[in-house]
Amino acid sequence: MTETFRNYVGGRWLECMSKKTFPNVNPANTDEVVGLFQASGPEDTQAACEAAAQAQPAWAALPAPRRGEYLFKAAEILESRLDELGADMTREEGKTLPEAKGEVKRAINIFRYFGGEGARQFSYQIPSERENVFCYTLRKPLGIVALITPWNFPSAIPAWKMAPALVAGNAVVIKPASLAPLSAYRLVEALHEAGIPAGALNYITGSGGAVGNTLVEYPGVRAVSFTGSCEVGNALYDKVTRRKIRVQLEMGGKNPTIVLKDTDLDYAADVLVNGAFFSTGQKCTACSRAIIERAIYEPLVEKLIAKTRALKVGNPLEPGIGMGPAVDAGQLDTDLKYIEIAKKEGARLLCGGNRLTGGIYDKGYFVEPTLFTDVTPEMRIAQEEVFGPVLALMQAKDFDDAMRLANCVRFGLSASIVTRDVTRIHQFVNRIEAGLITVNLPTAGVEYQLPFGGTKESSFGMREQGPLALDFYTESRTVYLKYTQA
Repeated sequence: MTETFRNYVGGRWLECMSKKTFPNVNPANTDEVVGLFQASGPEDTQAACEAAAQAQPAWAALPAPRRGEYLFKAAEILESRLDELGADMTREEGKTLPEAKGEVKRAINIFRYFGGEGARQFSYQIPSERENVFCYTLRKPLGIVALITPWNFPSAIPAWKMAPALVAGNAVVIKPASLAPLSAYRLVEALHEAGIPAGALNYITGSGGAVGNTLVEYPGVRAVSFTGSCEVGNALYDKVTRRKIRVQLEMGGKNPTIVLKDTDLDYAADVLVNGAFFSTGQKCTACSRAIIERAIYEPLVEKLIAKTRALKVGNPLEPGIGMGPAVDAGQLDTDLKYIEIAKKEGARLLCGGNRLTGGIYDKGYFVEPTLFTDVTPEMRIAQEEVFGPVLALMQAKDFDDAMRLANCVRFGLSASIVTRDVTRIHQFVNRIEAGLITVNLPTAGVEYQLPFGGTKESSFGMREQGPLALDFYTESRTVYLKYTQA
């Protein structure tokens, strides 16, 4: 029998008021329903916000080290269930089991990192120019924060939003993506078992229209952190900035990898395959443009074709699988649509480009990893985010031409260069228009202890992860204290 999962509101697991649910379907096998989740409405969302409002004063008053203890306890619970949670993620989202387990481990590390932040210094002291005056700053939580998270990192992104928000003293209402709500549920479940006070954390599922709009419009919400599409993020920005509350947006990318002629070709091809095709290309940091210096273009492309064709596509729970399915029929259609657009605009298909059929493929949303050559900067495949396993190959005359091609998009999330030339590395770091810069590494693959975020239309607001994450969830107060009246 398919399990039904409930909302978590005010410390209780509750059905939504309509009693309606929606299915969470395995994208590798659509015959399997992973679970049923609450199709919540505005009234349920209102109740979650009211629970957060009621809990906020006591949660903010709790010393930060004690708030951090709940994250430490939850991390231990999650670690004891690592294999189970990895399988949950693979079944609901479609990434391979090693990738899923790695993401759960990352969420555990995030909880531990921000649990430690509760015991670190939140303020600093500054000398005054006046006698007998002691000056210092302190941080205060904002209040209720709304977290809206995507399906492609269904454990890590909820973790990196929840953990700093909670340790900073904010009551949280989180709405995960409907395509992959189970992984976030498991995080909330662990925090509940760790004994987090009722109402400090609330979890609610449902559509963006029914839940998301009510959540961001609730008068007591003081900040919104969102990761998702540019279209939804821009609409959210227009909605909440009128209220002058904080907003944090992480949106699209069109991430380049520049490969210079001095590099090892096998190594470069491995970097490109990893960045473009792992997680089925469904990462905002995935490499979707390979900008290759002309002198090595043909031999590198030859190796890249061979490695791409060798990538095994199939059930992501099975060993040896390099790429799983698209997350749903809509994303599969988007992948196939962009493949056809690229052909019509004159790009030449080198390999892939088809939906996989027959056997297990007929039960899932599988597409071949795809390479295009003869891609020019004005083509849509060179400018628009596909969010699938489609890599556009572009030739550059030299380093300066490669930099021009890399920066000629509206996005600026991540970028990579593969080279042994130390001078070019530093020039790349200084000139690339991206918030996340990697050298001799794929564009994707970030660590929890470092800030994350992009430039241009990829991001808006303060950085996530690392020590800077707390800046978004707190406001600074400045104190001037004269300790004598003489």
